[in-house]
Amino acid sequence: MSPRRSPRLVSVTAQRINPSILSADFVNLQAELEAIRTADLVHVDVMDNHFVPNLTMGPPIVERIQAVSPIPLDMHLMISDADRWAPGYAEMGAYSVTFHAEATTDAVALARKIRDIGARAGIALKPGTDPEPYLELLPEFDQVLVMTVEPGFGGQSFMHDMMPKLRRFAEARAKHGLDVWLQVDGGISVDTIGIAAEAGADTFVAGSAVYGGVPEERIADLRVAAAAHKH
Repeated sequence: MSPRRSPRLVSVTAQRINPSILSADFVNLQAELEAIRTADLVHVDVMDNHFVPNLTMGPPIVERIQAVSPIPLDMHLMISDADRWAPGYAEMGAYSVTFHAEATTDAVALARKIRDIGARAGIALKPGTDPEPYLELLPEFDQVLVMTVEPGFGGQSFMHDMMPKLRRFAEARAKHGLDVWLQVDGGISVDTIGIAAEAGADTFVAGSAVYGGVPEERIADLRVAAAAHKH
């Protein structure tokens, strides 16, 4: 049987809000997914306790999330050996699969494989990773994730000093007229989302900022804040 494909993405605004279920109640995960159905995608963090010092979930749980989620899956793979494991998440039917630049031997080849399967291909950069080698490779990706915290744990503070890196990608995207999403992940709230939007981000991962209150209301507040400061 072929994998169940996610619903087609219909973005409510030009800025996408992708709640991270890392901040959700895992005992009631299906209800937590229903609570964010007004978002654009659900951000699913996969950590392997090797690439980052934390362990979350793997393919069996992601398959169940894929089966019941009312919105498409935005996979963020914080795992070693992405070349081996990332394509499997695309095969499950995830809408977007983002792997880390630091965890692949050939980012372009991996992105092409993910795209061939039918998912959007994204590349993520840790705070300390130089963006320059990836600027000329932008056409090979559908999304660039600029980490605004060190990957591995939720609830960290937003790193303002990542904004120059984000601007470099925004400038390169504009220069070449590319339709590449620029995503930020880490410390995103109504107080910081505008900073990232002004620097060029259009796709925002928010965990506690969504699940720390009434998710539908929090998502709406984030949309308003992002739209007010978009690049």
